[in-house]
Amino acid sequence: MHPEDEAVLVETRRQFFGRGAKGLGSLALFSLLADQQAHAAADKPAIGGLPGLPHYAPKAKRAIYLHMLGAPPQMETFDYKPGMQSWFDKDLPESIRSGQRLTTMTASQTRFPIAPSVFKFEQYGKSGAWVSELLPHTAKMVDDIAIIRSMHTDAINHEPAITFLQTGFMIAGKPCIGSWLAYGLGSMNQSLPTFVVLNATHSNPKANVQAISARLWSAGFLSGQYSGVALRSGGDPVLYIGNPDGVPTNVRRRMLDALGELNQIEREKLADPETQVRIAQYEMAFRMQASVPDLTDISKEPESTFKLYGEDARKGGTFANCCLMARRMMERDVRFVQVYHRGWDVHSILPEVLPSQCRDVDQGAWALVQDLKARGLLDDTLVIWGGEFGRTVYSQGKLTATDYGRDHHPRCFSVWMAGGGIKGGTVYGETDEFSYNIVKDPVHIRDFQSTILNRFGIDDQRFTYKFQGLDQKLTGTEKRAVVVKDILL
Repeated sequence: MHPEDEAVLVETRRQFFGRGAKGLGSLALFSLLADQQAHAAADKPAIGGLPGLPHYAPKAKRAIYLHMLGAPPQMETFDYKPGMQSWFDKDLPESIRSGQRLTTMTASQTRFPIAPSVFKFEQYGKSGAWVSELLPHTAKMVDDIAIIRSMHTDAINHEPAITFLQTGFMIAGKPCIGSWLAYGLGSMNQSLPTFVVLNATHSNPKANVQAISARLWSAGFLSGQYSGVALRSGGDPVLYIGNPDGVPTNVRRRMLDALGELNQIEREKLADPETQVRIAQYEMAFRMQASVPDLTDISKEPESTFKLYGEDARKGGTFANCCLMARRMMERDVRFVQVYHRGWDVHSILPEVLPSQCRDVDQGAWALVQDLKARGLLDDTLVIWGGEFGRTVYSQGKLTATDYGRDHHPRCFSVWMAGGGIKGGTVYGETDEFSYNIVKDPVHIRDFQSTILNRFGIDDQRFTYKFQGLDQKLTGTEKRAVVVKDILL
């Protein structure tokens, strides 16, 4: 039997209906990414996305997520605990730890000696927010941001915690936030990906670096078209996007036209919606040959840009450069930009490593918010900064007056958000005197994700995708998430 005929005959009932459902999605996808000639008759490009979305008027149209991989310690950034100075080298009371499970790094410790932060804090802005001396630029913009000090998560180790934060599940294989937004809302441009990922370098060679992989920007069970596209800082920004030597653009165009015809024949035979996705991806790659070099060429940026972001912004791959690139993408209507910065896993030599980690990101993050605001983009661009969990108030390993480390801590940590309908000058949530347990206004990871979707005009309970017999959601299927309304305009 011919392989094509056999493929149709062996298809199960579930596969048939599943393929039919995906076919509807492919129609929306085609309207999003088909070549520009297909859009000419409609006078303006199709946005794509799902019918009925957004559910209500959005405050945010775009987002930049600045993820500090490894988990910044809240006691050295935004959760000031001056009372701990008198607790130096005293054991954390069992009533505070309350039998919490520990990681394998500290489970064998016989003591849990408290390590007060060696860094100074001051109050800033109308809110009087306490900010560490390690973040002087961030301190200048506390009236632009909402600081949440009461985040908490279910995961205690990096791999599941990062996956949980990005996808709503601790097990890999589910779509990440950027993919959900690309699927639901579609694109706002026709020449760049809807979802872009940047991996920033860190400067301290002693920093403990967490592994990272493309699963964090995967589309999971959604079509692969909604995955993030990682831009590289060296060489070609996107692998294989350029024409081979000796292949001019007109030849490339003819090749894609011929390949599109062959793929269309294949689609008519098997009715596989992923074939249409392939066609659309080729067309997007062709358009990116012109749009990506323009995006990544910062030579025409004025000197004022580098004064704002710092000289590191000239160097490809630095956090400051990634923030500048993110702003340029917001100007070009990229929907979602994810920036990862590694090296925050401060299990030891925290006083030595943390200052350089903060220097890497402080000015760039501040400049990004100020730049967006000056260009009139901040009002509808959501900016997020934070890690995957917090850090323990007690020291991991050796403790001295000048040296200590902190273990993983899921019970509380701090993040900040700005723009996109976020109420600047807000400090939300409180922890106990040990920065160990939340005592006011807890915000679970799922609440955080629900709040992000809310800013895009999406009700997380109604934004679902049928998979494995469940109405899958970014915010999970077990418990209803709560939007953090007190930080919203």
